[in-house]
Amino acid sequence: MDFKDQIKQLGERVIKLKDQVATEQATKNALIMPFLAALGYDVFDPNEVVPEFICDIGTKKGEKIDYAIFIKGAPAILIECKHWGQNLSLHDGQLLRYFHVSKAKFGILTNGIIYRFYSDLAAPNKMDEKPFLEINMTDLRENQIEEVKKFHKSYFDVDSILTTASELKYMGELKNILNQELNNPSPDFVRHFAKQVVPGMVTAKVLDQFTALLKKTSSLYITDLITERLKTALTKESEATEEAAAEEKQAAAAEEKVITTQEELEAFMIVKTILRQKIPVARVAYRDAQSYFAILLDDNNRKTICRLYLNGSKKYIGTFDENKKETKIEVTSLDDIFQHSGQLLTTVENHDKLKEGA
Repeated sequence: MDFKDQIKQLGERVIKLKDQVATEQATKNALIMPFLAALGYDVFDPNEVVPEFICDIGTKKGEKIDYAIFIKGAPAILIECKHWGQNLSLHDGQLLRYFHVSKAKFGILTNGIIYRFYSDLAAPNKMDEKPFLEINMTDLRENQIEEVKKFHKSYFDVDSILTTASELKYMGELKNILNQELNNPSPDFVRHFAKQVVPGMVTAKVLDQFTALLKKTSSLYITDLITERLKTALTKESEATEEAAAEEKQAAAAEEKVITTQEELEAFMIVKTILRQKIPVARVAYRDAQSYFAILLDDNNRKTICRLYLNGSKKYIGTFDENKKETKIEVTSLDDIFQHSGQLLTTVENHDKLKEGA
């Protein structure tokens, strides 16, 4: 099972179990430790996942954080855990204090459902106030899973994570700003658009009018955007379905055009007669196509014994060497097939030798 499937399965587990988890310790055992295990860390190895890791803060000695993940003998990720029902925003200051006195580059604040990932992007050795990544195990997004995968033991690389962390942080903040502005446009936001539409001064009256218009327009625009994407997706799906149907129809039409003649069946009987001195005739089969009549060993198109071209003005038999290269030879009557008995028997022997070698 790959990482994506593991995380999705864990998300389903969280939804099923959370209402039965009554304490913070139970949250760690039932929800958080399986998450760390999915990231490839041995939760039972105290050299890798250290529970109750001591972080002395100034004069305060013996302060402990719930978990520290050690990589190459040094703390790399600090994890502060809370009960799944608690609001994490009330506890980020605690993780900040631990982070300040540790050499770890990443901190995770979690209640087993929400995971907030922090680093020191703004100032070295000082944890950022806002996480650069936040995931909800009950509502996982594909792009978020890919970012979380970077914390997997097999892929963990500080520089690689930090490269995208800054971008993720700013994108998250921009997304929040856009959400706020589209739902409750600020005067500056409204004025920016109104000035491009209305000539002259943007008065208080115009501002009020455009505040309502902007909310309505943005809502309609988002609806149109979603509708257009759905139409595009449905069109592509419909085209794919039509293409598959056309291919099936074409294949069916091709099969209908194939007519096995009495002459081809007589030739097949001659080849079976030749080969029965070496193999059971039950192993000899045929498949008819529009351009040739193929005789096969074990009804396997990779074990062609010969091909017969009997529907044109000139007739041919196609024989095959040990490299499966075909040679077409003209025949004036079906009896000429007997002249190629040796080659047909050799071809069967070559196929069986390959089978034994495999």
